[in-house]
Amino acid sequence: MNETAASLDLTDPMVLAALVAAGALFLIVVLLIVAVARAGRSARMAEDLSRQIGGLGHAVQVLGQGQDQLTGGLRSVSDAQANGQTRMVQTMEARLAEVQRQMQERLHENAMRAARSLSEMQERMSESLQGSTVKTTQSLTQLQERLATIDKAQENITRLSGDVLSLQDILSNKQTRGAFGEIQLTDIVSKALPSDSYNLQATLSNGRRADCLIHLPNPPGPIVIDSKFPLEAYEALRKADTQWEVNEAAKAMRVAVRAHIKAISEKYIIEGETADGALMFLPSEAVYAELHANFPEVVREGFEKRVWIVSPTTCMATLNTMRAILKDARMREQAGAIRKTLRQLHRDVELVVERVDKLNSHFGQARADLEGLGIAAERAGKRAAKLDNFDFEEIAPGEGEESVMPLPKG
Repeated sequence: MNETAASLDLTDPMVLAALVAAGALFLIVVLLIVAVARAGRSARMAEDLSRQIGGLGHAVQVLGQGQDQLTGGLRSVSDAQANGQTRMVQTMEARLAEVQRQMQERLHENAMRAARSLSEMQERMSESLQGSTVKTTQSLTQLQERLATIDKAQENITRLSGDVLSLQDILSNKQTRGAFGEIQLTDIVSKALPSDSYNLQATLSNGRRADCLIHLPNPPGPIVIDSKFPLEAYEALRKADTQWEVNEAAKAMRVAVRAHIKAISEKYIIEGETADGALMFLPSEAVYAELHANFPEVVREGFEKRVWIVSPTTCMATLNTMRAILKDARMREQAGAIRKTLRQLHRDVELVVERVDKLNSHFGQARADLEGLGIAAERAGKRAAKLDNFDFEEIAPGEGEESVMPLPKG
């Protein structure tokens, strides 16, 4: 029991009461000892002490009873505490079991959720990998196609490089360069003019052969186009580095172009046979631009000698103007035939008007006949209705003598 009391909490009121009672008993014993020690001093004190001892005995008896009650209360408290601890332990165990069950359920749900997430992630990864594989395959296919295209382009570039080299070889020779200019001139003229309005490599009365002779009406008359290509002077001018080289190349350019202008003026302008001017065709826009930009005096000398320098672009514009001139001349030549055709057209229109008038008169007569037929049909219908109703008395005396309007003859 002392071990049970010792295990009790000192903050418990019952324990404190028991301790107070024990202290009081100890105090009484001390007082008894003090009273016995002073017994010899005074009888009254002894008597009082005896009474006090009697009262103290009674108090001790009461205290013993209280101690017994306290012991029972402590035992009840200990039992209640044990029962409470047992219930608390059972409650805690039940709560722990419930918490464990809930934890297991949550862990199971989390595991299932994690498994589903992992499965979905695997599916997405699989789809993504599959899509990446398809895209990679498509990209590789496109890359192969582009590489094939690049290879073809490389082949074309290689072939074009060969063509450029061939063109350089062609342009490096004067005869082949002249043929190149003639071919380009032929292509432009054939696209701009009718085939019967020009001759290629036409021979003039002086025995000179022109690259192209265009048959324009007088004035101005047939006009010659001759192709010239001063490529050496132009290349030297482009490759010149120093000022001296530039000046020398410019001199060579002036000499070459002036020689071409002089040759065309003397060979292809014949009074009474050709126009009073001729065209010098430059098959390069770059040479034409260089000439007009940096050598305007040479261009003016060409104007003075009635030789007009043209490029592929300006030649096409000039030929379009010539085509308009040819068209106007041909229309003037055909003016008599056009007037004759107009007279015939006017006679045809008069015949059409006469026939329309006759047809209109026929239509008027037919319209009058139709109106007469309508009136007669309406009158016949009225009479048939009277006959159907046996209304003979309602027929007017002179009504039966009316007749239908006779149809015209013819």
